[in-house]
Order: sequence, then structure tokens, then C-alpha cells
Amino acid sequence: MSRPPVLFPLFAGLETLPGVGERTAKHFAQMGVERPRDLLFTLPYAGIDRRLRQSIRDAVPPATVTVEVTVGAHVPPRRKGGPARVFVRDAGTEFQLVFFHARADQLQKQLPTGQRRVVSGKVELFDGIAQMVHPDHILRPEEARDLPAWEPVYPLTAGITQRVVAKAVAATLARVPDLPEWADPALVAREGWPGWAAAVRVAHAPQGADDVAQFAPARRRLAYDELFAHQLTLALARRTIRRGKGRASVGTGALQRRVLAALPYAPTGAQTRAMAEIADDMADGRRMNRLLQGDVGAGKTLVAFLALLIAVEAGGQGVMMAPTEILARQHLESLRPLAESAGVVLEILTGRDKGGERAAKLAALARGDIQVLVGTHAVFQKDVAFHDLRLAVVDEQHRFGVEQRMELGAKGTAADVLVMTATPIPRSLALAQFGDMDVSVLDEKPAGRKPVKTALVSTARMDEVVAHLRKAVAEGRQAYWVCPLVEESEVVYLTAAGDRFRALRAALGEGVVGLVHGQMPPAEKDAAMADFVAGRSRVLVATTVIEVGVNVPNASIMVIERAEIFGLAQLHQLRGRVGRGTAESTCLLLYQAPLSDSAERRLQVLRDTEDGFRIAEEDLAMRGAGDLIGTAQSGLPRFRVADLERQADLMAVAQTDARKLLHDDPDLTGARGQAARTLLWLMEQDKAIRLISVG
Repeated sequence: MSRPPVLFPLFAGLETLPGVGERTAKHFAQMGVERPRDLLFTLPYAGIDRRLRQSIRDAVPPATVTVEVTVGAHVPPRRKGGPARVFVRDAGTEFQLVFFHARADQLQKQLPTGQRRVVSGKVELFDGIAQMVHPDHILRPEEARDLPAWEPVYPLTAGITQRVVAKAVAATLARVPDLPEWADPALVAREGWPGWAAAVRVAHAPQGADDVAQFAPARRRLAYDELFAHQLTLALARRTIRRGKGRASVGTGALQRRVLAALPYAPTGAQTRAMAEIADDMADGRRMNRLLQGDVGAGKTLVAFLALLIAVEAGGQGVMMAPTEILARQHLESLRPLAESAGVVLEILTGRDKGGERAAKLAALARGDIQVLVGTHAVFQKDVAFHDLRLAVVDEQHRFGVEQRMELGAKGTAADVLVMTATPIPRSLALAQFGDMDVSVLDEKPAGRKPVKTALVSTARMDEVVAHLRKAVAEGRQAYWVCPLVEESEVVYLTAAGDRFRALRAALGEGVVGLVHGQMPPAEKDAAMADFVAGRSRVLVATTVIEVGVNVPNASIMVIERAEIFGLAQLHQLRGRVGRGTAESTCLLLYQAPLSDSAERRLQVLRDTEDGFRIAEEDLAMRGAGDLIGTAQSGLPRFRVADLERQADLMAVAQTDARKLLHDDPDLTGARGQAARTLLWLMEQDKAIRLISVG
């Protein structure tokens, strides 16, 4: 399959456009513009009113004004490096045009004395005299008709001017072909959208401020096209995975009943619902591709383990993968009592396993003696062979994106896939990131989990905080103390974990305080964690390495130092490390005054709610989609036109539309299906095109 010839002009080199040479093309590349097609989706973000006025007196300086003038006297610079001035008169008053470093002969040629010209630029007052410094446009009256009444303003980079972009865009628009309609005709009619080609032209020729807003019909249409292409790619991935050779795994329920009987509490309604959805998927002959989304403490691990037990009950094996070794070991510790109650053989495999020990584990795995394996993503190395793998649980942790999930599907293993994410994600982002998956949401917390009291405390009250901690330790309680950096930065003064460890050790006594951070050797890190879990150390000073995975029920205090520099999602994750036992739990957000408005709002949101989904929505509103999750590691796409924060409704429409099209026309061979193929080529969704050929 190759790109349709009708799109060739849009995918030619930028140098094929007038005014774009090799050097300019390199500057454009800094903006992510490498072909004419990219210019189509580089839309103006604002505009300048260039409507012709009678006089500059109709405007309040400073303001951009377009007027017809009679050119008067030219006054050369009074001193070297000074400005040249040209006096002009419009219908109402006289003012000056000011030029720095201009040649007199060129100015005379551009602005011949006694002739009429149209000038457009910013008028300002200097010592009470109106002047226009370096007008944006100087045109003959007959040329002024080509000046747009509302001139679009494009994003720029060094070496690129508005004129260069406008010229390149105009040449690109001349290449835009009329393409067949890929959007649902009923949707287009309901929304009042233009066709794709018309939408592109309108978006680049705004007539007022409303035309550059996201609600403008042309812009919404282009945003929808972008989202639709993305969702079509995810829907194809989903279908390909589900079409892949699957196996029905039907559990007996015997092992699950043992685990549930051993639990000191009953599962929540959300856990029961998620379990039923997963069991139905696994019993189906098609491969499962499901996301389990839940807030901190919602009980994802239990649901995942019960799903793994279905695989074991059906005579197979299950694996749980974590992104780091420390998390894999945390999963092992939390799953071990559940495995013992079910009588299931549980083992771990990480990069630390070497030689004979590793060989023995691999042999046991291949024989089927190990029923549930915990490990890092390294368990998918070639030498790791399962006897009968039926379910792979992936702890997402923002590090296992669409690409990796597709690779996992392409391995041809018939295993069902369950991806867990510990970060509550707003619906629009979940659709963008996990649109290839079916979703189960855990939106309840287990009964008996006490709320965590959250307080904002200034670093000026550090002595009080340490005294509070000393009292808590004396009562047998445990605490985390999180610092933002391992070593002091010369640029930003933040208390390093090492320094805080030494200060707290001096205040609380030897052996009371432990230290863990990402730069420690693994053995030291494990020993420090083990001491804290066992209760030998009472306070654990740590960096954000403990953000996820650590489960110490006795820990009931969380101190986060310089909380104002952390993101909301991160703060929420850290707070979730306490409140897991029976004791009342506290989270102290230590901040350094004065707080910026955004930092204050962030900390207040955290203080006022424990609902991770609400926090995620607030985070999105405050920071925008680009910052919420690191796109490079999350698989979250970057859109040129669409805005996930403000156009969540379009994302949902696009998903429904994409799935319906594939349902009605699985091979995309109908008229609309063929048009959708063209869209995929246009949006560079090559992966989707490969999937069509596979599917």
C-alpha cells in the first residue's frame, strides 16, 4: 500500500514552495514543519485588524491602523544610527513614518513624495507626536485590495517571519485537493461543518476573533479529523489484538473463593463489577485488551490477582509486569499472602536473577510449576518461555504506551492483556491514550479506609513539624518524609534528601531514620525499604522513588517538603502511601512562602479533596494536556489542531464514529472507508495503514 497520488503535492519538500530555500526549510523544521502538509495544520492563533480607516484619529494609540496617506517630506537621520522620518497625511491628520537603518534611495522609491500609499502598522505616541515605526505594509492603493481585512498571525521561530509563513501557506492552499468525505454525513450536517478542503481554507483566512477560537466550525472540523484519524488507528489496533489468536479461559472460582474468604473485608461494588467484566472477556475466545483504571487505594491489585487466578484455574499461567524492580518486589510482597491463601505458586523474575538461580526459575516456568510470575518488562525477553501463558497484567505507570501495547499484541502470544494505571485520568485523556482498550474503572475505595487529613504548613514552622514527628515516633507510628532532590542544586535551593536525613537523624536519634533514593545501589535501597517495612526504622526520608508501589500499613504520616514544586498527580500519589492501616493518617504539605497563585491553587485542591479523578480534571484544567503526562513516555499523542483539554466531547464522538465505521465496513473498502484510508495517509497514521493490511 502506498500514499494516494492526490496527496503527493502536500508531501513534497518544503523547498518546492515559493520563498522557501534550504535555510528557511531548516528554520521551519524548528516548528515541526517539514512538508507543505504540516503547514495546513499550523493554524493562526490570532489576527490583526487591517481594515482601511479614514484616519489614525479613529484609533486610540498604541493600536494597529491601516490608512491611505499622501507622502510628504523625507527627513534624513540627524545623527549616525538615528532614524529617518517620512511625513505623511491621512484624511484627518499628519503623522510620521519612522525607519531605522534605512537607505534614503530605497525609502524614496517605496514612498515617493506627493504620491498616495496605503500604510498599515502600529501607531504610537512619542513626545506627543503620532508615529508608525517600520510599517508592516506599504502598498499602492490598487494593491491594498489584496490586504486581508483581518490578517492571520501564525506561530513563529527564529528566521521565520509572518510574511514567509503567509506566502508558504498560500502556496500550500493552492495544492489542497478536494478529497472524498470521511466524516459521518449526519454529524457534518448536525454540526454545520464545512468539507475538509473548505475547512482548511477558512481556518487560514479568519475574518475576526471568533474564527481563530476553538469553537469555530472550521477549526472544530479539523480537530475532529485529527481525533478521528487517531481513534481509527486505536480501533484498528484494538481489532487486530482482539482478532489475534485468543483462548477462552474459564475459571472454576475455587481459588478466587479461597482468597475472598481470607480477606478481612468484602470487595467494593466497583471491584466486583470490574472482576465480572474481566472474567467475561477472558471466557470469550477473542483476546482481551482491557484497561483497569483506579485511584490510589481503590484495590487494583486485588482485582488483578483475581484475574490471574482465573488463568490458573483454567490450567494456565499469569504474569504481572511492573516498570521497575522496586515496584515488582512491592507487588510480590502484596501478592504473597493472597497466593498463600489460594495455594498458588508465586515467583519473581528480574534483571538481578543470574546464572543457576535464573536458569532454575526459567525451567520451572517452562514446566508450568510457577503459576503466577511477577517481574519487570524484561519477562518478555526471548529466553523467557511460559508453559501456558493466559494472562499478562501490565502495571502501566505512564511508561507503557500504545506502541508497546501494539508490540505486545504483535508477539502472537494468545495471552489476554490487562493494563493497570494508578493515575486517575480525565475521560478525554483516557480516550486518547487508551482508546484501543476496553476500560474498567474502580471509582470506590474499600470500606474501612480512613480519609487522610491534609494540612498546608509553612517551612518556617519546621521545628513544630519535627516535634510532632518525634511525638508520633514515640507512640510507635511511622512516617514518610519526601524531598524533591537527592543533592542540592546550585540553581534551585531545595533541601536534599541526604541533608534532611542527617538533620532528622540528629533530632530523632540513631537508627530511627532511614534513607532511600534513586541513586543508591539496589542492595542498599532494598535494605532501607526492608527496615522500614519491618518497622525497624520509623521515619523514611525519600525522593519520589516511593511515589508508587510502597505499602506500609503502619505508616500514617506523610511529610512532603517543598510541596509547591510537585505536580498535583504526583502529590496525590504520594499522599496515597498513607491511610492504609487503621490509624488516623495525616499528610503535611510543607511549602515555602510566598506561594504563586498556581501553586496555592494546586495545594488547596489537594487539601480539599481525595478524589483522584477530580484532582486529575483540575490538573488538566490548570496545566493543560501537554503537561499532565509526559507524552514521550505515556504514548499520549501530540495534536496540531485538537485540544484535549477543551475538546473532550469531540474525542468521545471520534471514538464512537471510528468504532462504528469499522463495524459497518471492517476492511474500509466502501466509499467512506476508502475516504478514511486517505485521511489516515494525510494524518501520517502509517501504523494504522499497516494494521489494515494485516487485518
